[in-house]
Formats: sequence, structure tokens, C-alpha cells
Amino acid sequence: MSSAGGGPRGSVRPERHVQTGRGGNGGSSSTRTKSAPPKRPSSSSAKSSVDSDNAADAIRVRVAVRLRPKNNEDFIEDGDFTSCVELQPEAKKLRLKKNNWSSELYKFDEVFTEGASQRRIYEAVAKPVVESVLEGYNGTVMAYGQTGTGKTYTMGRLGKDDPSERGIMVRALEDILASISSLTDYVAISYLQLYLESLQDLLAPDKINIPIVEDPKSGDVSLPGAAVVELRDIDHFNELLQFGEANRYAANTKLNTESSRSHAILVVHVQRSVKVKDENEGASVVSSMDDLLAASNHVPIVLKSKLLIVDLAGSERIDKSGSVEGPMLEEAKFINLSLTSLGKCINALAENSPYIPTRDSKLTRLLRDSFGGTARTSLIITIGPSARYYSETSSTILFGQRAMKIVNTVKLKEEVDYESLYKKLECQVDSLTSELERIQKIRQDEKAKIERKLRKQEESLAETKRTFTTKCENLEKENDCMTMEIKKLMEELNDERDQNKILSGRIVEMEMSLSQNKQQQLENSTYKKALSDSTQMYEDRIKALLEQVEKEQARCAYLELEMHGARQVVANNENSSKMQENGKVNELQKELHKLKEESRNEIQHLEAKNSELLSEKDLIYEELKSMQEKVMQEAKHRRSLEDEILKLKKVLSENSAVQLERGTSMLRTTSGVGGGAIYLPRTGKSRDTIPNQKDTISKIFEEVGLSNILALLKSEDLDVQIHAVKVVANLAAEDINQERIVEEGGLDALLSLLETSENTTIHRVTAGALANLAMNGSNQGLIMNKGGARLLANVANKNDDPQTLRMVAGAIANLCGNEKLHVKLKEDGGIKALVGMVRSGHADVIAQIARGIANFAKCESRAISQGHRKGRSLLMDDGALKWMVTSPTTFSASTRRHIELAFCHLSQNEENTRDIITSGGIKELVRISQESTRDDIRILAKKALNSNPAFLREIQ
Repeated sequence: MSSAGGGPRGSVRPERHVQTGRGGNGGSSSTRTKSAPPKRPSSSSAKSSVDSDNAADAIRVRVAVRLRPKNNEDFIEDGDFTSCVELQPEAKKLRLKKNNWSSELYKFDEVFTEGASQRRIYEAVAKPVVESVLEGYNGTVMAYGQTGTGKTYTMGRLGKDDPSERGIMVRALEDILASISSLTDYVAISYLQLYLESLQDLLAPDKINIPIVEDPKSGDVSLPGAAVVELRDIDHFNELLQFGEANRYAANTKLNTESSRSHAILVVHVQRSVKVKDENEGASVVSSMDDLLAASNHVPIVLKSKLLIVDLAGSERIDKSGSVEGPMLEEAKFINLSLTSLGKCINALAENSPYIPTRDSKLTRLLRDSFGGTARTSLIITIGPSARYYSETSSTILFGQRAMKIVNTVKLKEEVDYESLYKKLECQVDSLTSELERIQKIRQDEKAKIERKLRKQEESLAETKRTFTTKCENLEKENDCMTMEIKKLMEELNDERDQNKILSGRIVEMEMSLSQNKQQQLENSTYKKALSDSTQMYEDRIKALLEQVEKEQARCAYLELEMHGARQVVANNENSSKMQENGKVNELQKELHKLKEESRNEIQHLEAKNSELLSEKDLIYEELKSMQEKVMQEAKHRRSLEDEILKLKKVLSENSAVQLERGTSMLRTTSGVGGGAIYLPRTGKSRDTIPNQKDTISKIFEEVGLSNILALLKSEDLDVQIHAVKVVANLAAEDINQERIVEEGGLDALLSLLETSENTTIHRVTAGALANLAMNGSNQGLIMNKGGARLLANVANKNDDPQTLRMVAGAIANLCGNEKLHVKLKEDGGIKALVGMVRSGHADVIAQIARGIANFAKCESRAISQGHRKGRSLLMDDGALKWMVTSPTTFSASTRRHIELAFCHLSQNEENTRDIITSGGIKELVRISQESTRDDIRILAKKALNSNPAFLREIQ
């Protein structure tokens, strides 16, 4: 990558550099040589750190190691935690222990313990590189290590809240900006990320796939298109760094909650102007003007250098980081691929291989100058103490050991500005002035020639105008003729429009007639039903009268038998008491005659009434027959109207097409005329015909109307009520219908039906409709205010039907998701009823109960954490806690997860501690933290255990 930054143009002075061979542990076999450029006087501020160190320290890649402190996961996962790393900072050594019997000892340039400050790490690792950059040498500071070991914390921490936590990036820029002059020097930055093998600009997020260009002569790498921002002060840099970090890709993995998913590269371009006294001062002979200028006392020199601060993405194993699928898997693949390519280059450089595979990855191309190039490089490797990641720690340490074997050739590039540039430019100005005068003379001659040609062209133009005027007059005549034809066509078009309007009016009338016929048909169906009911009633009455006639006939027969017996008695006693018997006979005859008359009159009355009913029945049958014929005629008339409407719509669409074709032909006809364009009015589109296949519920909703459906809820027919409630329940499942149902009084009707009806089916379907309405937050408050929870609780207490209880539990579970309703829900008996439905033992009912309790506990926990509520949970008094602790493990996985989630949320409230301990919930909480199938539930359980001292005492 080439050094960035501008400056006065000029030749490059001879380079001062250090050359060594690759290889050697720590560069002990290297040799230091210098070319013979003019010497510059040394000073305390400009003396190179490369010249002050020995050969190995100056040119070898320096490697430091930093140990991350133990985190909560290390303490939780490893009960008897023992670090696999033993540091010896005073000897700058590190011992990596595989087990109690096997260990390896490594030596580094610096070894930092977990308590090392950010300032000490910067001064030991990065500050020498920054000082070298200020003197004109390229430099690189890079962090390498496993995910979650503190690379980004070490490199890019802003430290806004605590200045002592500032990372290497901020501290390096503070030193650079403090060491330069704002008048003569220049500092600018570029901030990039390498994500999925694509180089992206973090300061200009719209710039992606930035190319990497290598100079074939010098081998320098440049990034054309990347944003280069000149810095004003350290606050400006902090703003840019914060903006860039916000655009950087990060994700939550098992190893780190904010794991960087890309390599971040901060490129700092530094340009300094210095005055150096030339060694050739006093030379008596110069060979050229350049030598003369070079022999001057004070030659302006521009030092250009570049600092790379690289925060690599962490190496990780997919099974340990949890990135097993989706975008995170692709990110992990590309991260490991680029780090593998970097490791290959490090190995090749350390082994002095003739071929270095720098072109295998964009990362190695960007770091070409940092390893085996001309930059001074410091590498800090970060490791963790956990023995669980022994292999990753070992790999990181071996990477650092191999990097220590790499030796770079440090070069200084100087650009000088010659005083002859001014004289040369002055000569060029004089030459250009004379050339300008010559060109002006030539232009004046050309101008005279052009003016003569212009006069000839103007004469030709006047002749052309006369010819054009004649043609225009002819075209105007043709235009008048075409205008007359267009008027005629417009009149015909208006006539057709009038006809279309008439047809449209007929269609509207027929559609209105069709709707009236539909209404009449609906009324006829109602009348049919009433007629059949009255007919049945009259038939029942006729049947009852016939039975009464039979009873009277039987009574007459009984009286005749009794009269015959009386006659026999009279005959037998005729001789003994004739006078007395004659009187009795007369009385009996009178009584018999009276009874006969009464029976005859009653029979005649019944026969007359029977004949009237029969005639009335015949009339009803005749009327019913005429109504059936009328309905058939109306249906036939309706079908004919529909056919006629379709024909009219077809004719209307054909007329519209004809009008469109005529309008298009008119536009084509007038396109060659000089007159203005004609705009035709749009014809209205006919309404779409109703599709033949529609959903049953939506068809009822469209044809009958919501108000009519809700009116059927008050029907005396139970089947009608059940079907109406089912329709309302299905409509309530759609969010778009819920507001209309409430506005039309559907909610009140459902609650009234739930209160008054004793039918189990009505209860089940009505509870399902309320459950659908309760999915909307605005409806939940209405349901509670109108006593919906109390009614649902009453139904739950009276019913044992599993399906009915499932619907009731679902409705109460939806109400549990609103924290504002919890107190009233408990007062109305909703929580007690919800827990009481456990008695059914049905899996679906249990699932709804678990969901409701989870909703209640989650909302209650959130309200407590936000400060909206305090005190003991409302679930403690109704047996919910006891059920959650003693619930069997035979439930489904989803039901178990809801119960575990609710129990974990209740455990977060310290006011519930006593109840949980007395109910034996500590054992259940420990089981959840170890055996739950959900990671978030296990983490929540562990958090509850670790944050509550009473729980910890119970565990111990």
C-alpha cells in the first residue's frame, strides 16, 4: 500500500534503509547496512527510533501477549476453575499448561497480565511504532486472537466515560496530533472493514467492493475510491471512529455478545515538512541545476509515512461460537479463511520460503508491507485463561511465535521541492504568453472568414424562409380540412357516449332491481317458514278437534247404553209401580232428549269447525303454491337480469374499445398537422364481476351484512344462534373486522350471550370469539370493563368440556398479556379460574394455561424492572406457583418452556423469594438452569440464582 498524503512534487532523495535476511529467532543473525545519503543533524525530536535500537529490535516484528480477565461464563462453566496460562511478566515468559503434567514455555517481547492498564500496553506496544511513523517510516500495530479475548477493547475503545480505558487507536492519534504543526503538516485517516472478502468503507458506507491496486514498480498498495478525511483535532477523530464503529458488522455469539464479524483497518496518513542541512554544503563544483539546488543550505523535505492499526476479527470454531447456520456461518467461514491465509504468509516468511502467498486473500494483500515489507510492525495477541479453549489459545501463541521470526526492511522516503520550479514556471508563462498572442492573431483571421460564410448562410436562410412560408400556407389549408373531419368524428363520439350513458343507467336500474329481488326472496323465505309453522299449528289443532269429536261420540254411545239399561229396568218394574215408573221414564226421556240435543249440537259445531279448518288449510296450500310459483318466477327473472347485465357490460366494453381505437386514429391523423394535440377523456371502467368461488364467511359478510349477523345472536332458535356466533368468531380472527364488530355492538352481544345462555356449544364458540377479539390491545380494556373476565371465570367454573375450557383459557391467556389489567383480572377471578382449569388434564387446555401464566409473569417482571410496579407477584395466592413447581414432565415441549419461562420471571422478583423457597422451587430453578432446552431460559434461571443471595444460601 502506497504512502498517502500530498506535498510538493520533486525527485526522491536516496533512501536510507536497513537490510537483513529473513529468519532467525528475534533477528539475532541480521546485519544492518545503510546507503550513503547526505547526513542530517540529529535532534531529540527527529532522531529515529530505528537508529536508536539494536538491529533485532529495530527491524524484527515485535510481539506482545495480553491475558483477558476471567468472566462470568468462566466462573459458571468451570466450578473448580484453573487457568491453563501461567504468566511470568518479569521474565517476559508465558507457560501454557495442557494438564497438571504437561506444559510449554514461550518467550515474547512483552507479557501483560489481566490487570495491565491500557496506557502501559500502548506505551510498550504501539508508541515506538507511532514515533517511527512521525519520523517518516511506515508502521503497523495489529491485534490477533480468539473471539471474546479483548482485541477490540485493546485497539478501538473510545473511553468516553473513563479516559483510562482509551484504546491504541485513540492514544496513537492523540500523540500524532500533538507532535505535528497545524500549519505545515497534514494528518488524514481512512477507516475500512474487510467483510465477507469485500473491502467496505466505514466512513462512507455506500462505498463497497473497494479495489486493491498494487504498483508494479514499487510494490506499494493503494485503495482508490476509499474516503480520506483530514483530521482537525482529537474530538473530530473520536466522532469519525464512533461513526465507523456503528457501521461495522457485529453479532451475538456464545463467545462474545458483541463479536466483530469483520476485520477493521484504520489507515493514518502522515505528512511532515522538515528543514535539513545538506552535507554537500560548500562543494565548489556542481554538475547541474539540480545539484546546485541540492547543495543549498536549507532544502524543504517532505516526509510521508503511513500507520496501519488493524483490529482483526476473532478466530473461532463454529461448534463453540454457535454460528452453525445462516449469515453468521458464512461470516465465520470468510473470517477463518482470511486468517488462514495470513497464517500461511507468516509461516512462509518465518521459514524463509522463496514464495509468499500474499495474493490468496485481500487481508494479506493489505498487510503486504507489514510482514516482510518496509514497515515497523508490532503485534499484540490476546488470549483467554479458560482451559476449555486450550487449543485456540495454543494456536494463537504459536502464531505470535512465528511472527517474531519475521524481519522487515525499514525504509525512509523523502521528497524535496526545488527552487528552480519557480523559474521554470516563469519561463513557461512567458512562452505561453507569446503562443497566446500568436493564436489570437490566427483566431482573428479565422473570424473574418467565418463572418463571410455567415453572410452567405443568412442569404440562403432568407430564401429558405420564403419557401417554408409557402409550404406552411398549404399545410394550414390541409389542417382546416382535417379539423372539419375531426369535428364530425367528435360528434359521432359524443352520440356513442350518450348511448353508453343510457346503457350504464339501465345497468344500474337492473342491478337495483336485482338487489330488490334478492331482498324479496329473503322475505319470501321468511314468509315460507312462517306459513309452514302456521300450517303445522292448524294441522295440530285439527288433529286435537278430531280427537275431541271421537271422545264425544264415545260418550254418546255410553249414554245410549245407559238409556237401554234404564229401559230394561222400566220394563221389569212396569207392573209394580206403573205410575211411578211412567214419571221416571218421562224424566229419563227428557234427560236423554236433552243429552241427544247437546251431543248433536256439539257434533255439528265440531263438524263446522273442522270444515272451516279444512277450507283454511286448502287456502293456505293454495297460497303456498302461488308463493312457490312466484319465487320460481322471480329466480328466473333474476337469472335473465344477470344475463342481460353481462350482455350490456360486454356491449359497453366493446363501445369503449371502439372509442379508444377512434381516438388513437384521430391522434395519428393529426400528428402531422401543426395544430395542438387532442386529449380524449377516459372512459370509466365497469365494476369487476363477483367471483364465482368465494369463502363462505366472507360471502355471508358481504351479502347479509354485519348488523344482520349480529341481530341473529338474539334469535330464539339455538341453531341460528350457534351459527351466528361461529360467523362472528371467524370474522373476529381478522384484525380488519374487529373494530367494526365492536362498533356495531358485537362485543356487548357476545358478553350478553355468554351470561344468559346455558348451552355448552354457545359457551365454547362465544369464548373463542372473545379470545380472537382479545388479541387486539384496544379491545382487552373493553372486555375487562364490561365484565368479560368475570363471565369467562363463571363459564370455566361451571364447565368440564375440554374444548370449552380450551377456548376460555385462550381468552384469559390473551388478557394476561396486558400488564395494566392484571389487578382487575385477579379481582374478577380470572387468575383463579385459569389455574383451576388444570383439573381437566387435557393437553390443549394445559398449553393455554401455561401460555397465560407465562404472559402474566413476563409482563409483571417487565413492569417491576421498569419501576411501574412493586411488591409480591399476584400469581402467588391462587396456586399458580405450586402448580409450576409440581407440574409433571409429561407435558409437551412448548408447554414446558412456557412454564419454565414463567417460573424464571417470577424468580427475578426478590419479593417472591420466600414463596419460592417454601414451595421447593429452588430445586426446580436449578433443574431449569441445567436441563432446559432453550438457551435464553437457562441463562435467565442462572441469572436469578446468582443474583439472589437467599437462593445461593439454599443451594449451598
